[in-house]
Amino acid sequence: MARLLSQLVFVAGVAAFLAFPVSAQDGTGPTPQNAQPRGYGGGWDCDLGFRVEGAECVALDIPEHAYPTGRAYGTGWDCARGYEDVNGTSCTPIPVPDNAFLRSSGYGWQCERGFREERDVCVPIAVPEFAYLTDEGSGTGWTCDRGYTALAGSCLPIAVPANAYLTNSDFGAAWACERGFVKIEDRCDAIILPANAFLDQASYGPGWSCERGYEPLNGACVVIDLPENAYLDRSGNQWSCDLGFQLSGAACILGR
Repeated sequence: MARLLSQLVFVAGVAAFLAFPVSAQDGTGPTPQNAQPRGYGGGWDCDLGFRVEGAECVALDIPEHAYPTGRAYGTGWDCARGYEDVNGTSCTPIPVPDNAFLRSSGYGWQCERGFREERDVCVPIAVPEFAYLTDEGSGTGWTCDRGYTALAGSCLPIAVPANAYLTNSDFGAAWACERGFVKIEDRCDAIILPANAFLDQASYGPGWSCERGYEPLNGACVVIDLPENAYLDRSGNQWSCDLGFQLSGAACILGR
């Protein structure tokens, strides 16, 4: 019996011995050096710059130009702004070429205005006459002044015909006709407005539409001969039969 009790005490002692480091790994048990009690929930945490190993908080090997992060995984440190990690062992300065500056994040660099990145250097942007720099990271880096269009790396004047104006559009037509004129090839001709019509400068058509109650016919607006039991549709230039009636020739008759 005494021998059995002795064996049980030995096993319990071994279990307690093995359990203590596990508790320490979880931040429980006696507070070691370089640790502080937690503000809530009990237990303790290692000081910044230290990490749990067994029942202790051991100092991290933090290289020059780095700072501790407090994270329990990885190296436990990050490089300072303007430095980059080299194989998780050191921090070296980020090489910034001429005419460039360090990004606000502290990682990487970008070229100054008026320069573009080509491989690992910043080269000047060649801005042609009658153009100005843009802040776009892609493309030419410049755009033409108003009244000019880009062609083969240059800015050429836009030929605007009489009775037209610049659209300032980067795509599509560079100019459009003034109100009351219609585009015919490369010119703007005056719109001949028939009686009972109004200007309607859509992207297609003659540049005018008929008033309500009239319909276009051979360049004129003729009055619509509205049959009985019919009504003008939403456009006002066509008609439909009333509900319960159907079209038969030019008349509306009772449906079957």
